[in-house]
Amino acid sequence: MPEINRPEIVAEVRAAFDRYEAALVNNDIDVLNELFWRSERTVRYGPNENLHGFDEIAAFRAARSPAGLARSLINVVVTTFGSDFATANAEFVRMERRGRQSQTWVRMDDGWRVVAAHVSLLV
Repeated sequence: MPEINRPEIVAEVRAAFDRYEAALVNNDIDVLNELFWRSERTVRYGPNENLHGFDEIAAFRAARSPAGLARSLINVVVTTFGSDFATANAEFVRMERRGRQSQTWVRMDDGWRVVAAHVSLLV
């Protein structure tokens, strides 16, 4: 069984997660694209979209309006398994709407990358 939540690995993933969050609310598309695995196997399911492959995800980001991206995070949970695999889950509030996101992170040769993501709004 892999070692769970080694403090130094949790810190690495949390730093990548925080970098992603800053890029998201500031619409820094270059960083957002950097942090997603450049593969046709990468998926991102959102409130109104099912994106399969890095190219679809990048196109979605490029076409999205940069307005209204600010949000607050609550209940961020990072869980690491060994030194190369992690999940990050969070609840968020954006414009008085609550939502949640989950990300699967894998350490690649060029750093931590999101290989799967899901974002949904609570109804």
